[in-house]
Amino acid sequence: MKVLMPALFAAALLTGCSSADSPALEPIPGSITYGGQPRTKLTKSPVGSAVYNQFYNDSGQRVEETYILQPDRSLKLVRRVVGPDFPE
Repeated sequence: MKVLMPALFAAALLTGCSSADSPALEPIPGSITYGGQPRTKLTKSPVGSAVYNQFYNDSGQRVEETYILQPDRSLKLVRRVVGPDFPE
């Protein structure tokens, strides 16, 4: 019983870690991949590298994005944070 309880608890925690049910982020105006992948390839960066992008959207909010470099040298948008330029 002592072995079974931690295993069940760990299994319950891991079921919430699945990224399959989270929707993929779509590029917005200002994103690096808006309108398609960039023409230049990141040939010197190692696969799995993070690429960061910051810009302001149409309503003046600061947008911070994180991309991961894929094996085919394309960029995958994995994170976006939208917020005010100066927090109150």
